[in-house]
Amino acid sequence: MRLSARIGLAVGCTVPLLVLASGWLLLQLVARDLHRAEDDHLRERAAAVVPDAKALLRAGAADRPKAADTRERALYTAALDVGLRVVGPDGTFSGGPQPGPDVRLPARTGAPVTVHADGDSWRVLGRRVRTPLASGTLWVFAPDTADRGQQRLVRRRVLVTTLLAAPLSGLLAWGVSASAAAPLRRLTRSTAGLDPRTDRARPPLERSGVTEVDELAATVRTVLARYDEQAARTGEALDTARSFSSAAAHELRTPLMSMGTNLDILADHPQLPVADRTEVVADLRREHGRLLGLLVMLRDLGRGDLVEVEAFRTADLTEIAEAAVADARRRAPGAQIVLDTPAGITVRGWEPGLRLLLDNLLANAVAHGADARGPVSVTVGMRRAGEWIVLTVDDGGPGVPEPDRELIFERFRRGRASSGSGLGLTLVAQQTALHRGTVTVSGAPGGTGARFEVRLPAAAGELPDRRDWLIGTAGTYRSQSFPKEGS
Repeated sequence: MRLSARIGLAVGCTVPLLVLASGWLLLQLVARDLHRAEDDHLRERAAAVVPDAKALLRAGAADRPKAADTRERALYTAALDVGLRVVGPDGTFSGGPQPGPDVRLPARTGAPVTVHADGDSWRVLGRRVRTPLASGTLWVFAPDTADRGQQRLVRRRVLVTTLLAAPLSGLLAWGVSASAAAPLRRLTRSTAGLDPRTDRARPPLERSGVTEVDELAATVRTVLARYDEQAARTGEALDTARSFSSAAAHELRTPLMSMGTNLDILADHPQLPVADRTEVVADLRREHGRLLGLLVMLRDLGRGDLVEVEAFRTADLTEIAEAAVADARRRAPGAQIVLDTPAGITVRGWEPGLRLLLDNLLANAVAHGADARGPVSVTVGMRRAGEWIVLTVDDGGPGVPEPDRELIFERFRRGRASSGSGLGLTLVAQQTALHRGTVTVSGAPGGTGARFEVRLPAAAGELPDRRDWLIGTAGTYRSQSFPKEGS
């Protein structure tokens, strides 16, 4: 069913219901106003005849029939167009239009009420009448006409209006909605033949004059633009996945071949001496650890590439640094790791990513932070510099040569003596870029060792333009997703 038909049908059904509800409300208001007018009239008549009713009760109590007759005639004369009934201890005096004596009257007096008798309705007002000689009740009656002429007229007009409103409102709503839906039909025709997989045609940019249709057209263009963006990104990913698979296969092949060779030695030489067997098993353990670390790093790189901005929260960088340093001390009990940071330094970021950044900086410092003269020495510092949080990790090792300082963040880049995966500093670079920060490598302040300095904006909340650290090369896209200091 078309939208215009749905709107016409909905309006055609809704308007009569609204007319009926409004008519019912109007009927109740008219009835209330009529009752109020009748009740005011009853009160006026009751106030006018109360003195005569008192005189009638006194005459009856004094046993003066002639005086009672006179007072009764005076009472009926004052009543005019209403019925009266005076109920006293010596009898009941009644006259004028009123229900029969067998009709039950209300127990309370003071406010007008409606009573029904033989199909007729009466408005009744009772007043207590007290005299020194006798007391009684004065009842004033008037026919209840509030539910007759005026209400019947209102009821007929409401029904006629309802019968006319149903088709007229439906037709009018259908015509208006059909006219309003014309821009939507044009948009439908213009987008019906679009196939984003085969052509680059997009909905026209001209405005239709209908805000909702223009917003829908803009939404369609946005969705198609996002589709194009994702298709382009998917194409790039497919193009670069081959280079990644080749590099990963090369990195995985070396430890796997080494492990296979050691397993062949164990299988072919069951009587291998204990010392040689121990050396082979130790080599297997090293290669296994290297392989496991490589897979863990690849998983972490994938998590960083897939994280969205909704995961960013306010994180306490001081607490993250304390936890990372505590874990590093447990892994390397012989290392001297000093934490020098004030409390309460917070950033807006992805907390697991910030922990990865610190863990890998510490692991790198512990692995390369020793020289020939002493044990591993690492110092972690943190300070606030304007809108930036500056994190430094200093070690006492041989340092990083200047030609290598731009290369150590690339995938699978490791030193000659390193047994790591070659992805630890790539993770540091990825998380720094993810938080719109910068990282630099320089010499340590003491003249020996290396200093890794990471600058993070305290209020980071936007993701970089490109995130392809898993399937791309860090150095290839450094200018877009890994800004260096001063850029």
